[in-house]
Amino acid sequence: MHACAMELQYLVFDFSDEESGRGSFDALASVLPDRLPALLAELAAVLQWAHANFGPAAALQDEGDWDYELQGTLEPEAPLQVVYDSRSAAISLAPSNPRTRVTLALTLSGVPAFCEAFRRTYGVVD
Repeated sequence: MHACAMELQYLVFDFSDEESGRGSFDALASVLPDRLPALLAELAAVLQWAHANFGPAAALQDEGDWDYELQGTLEPEAPLQVVYDSRSAAISLAPSNPRTRVTLALTLSGVPAFCEAFRRTYGVVD
């Protein structure tokens, strides 16, 4: 597995595990528009790492090694569409140029090998 190429500045992950050994990592970050490009780059880097090391995201019940969910909101409580494109390793937003605080949530779930590699790469502790 590759070492973390970028130290995380915005995402702080909490880990929860299941009896099966699978687990999930949850992070929430809220930034003003001037910090949004850096947050999006960090999110894209994490998802690119997962894709490069464990293949395409796929639901665990479909025998995938990992999966993710991205959600976003604009203040005050307006929905924000957040999409990751694994081919370009980029995240797009709709609306594309928010002018208020943006809150983004990332949940990653995976098999035990994914969870262990993610912990080592990003320094996540229980």
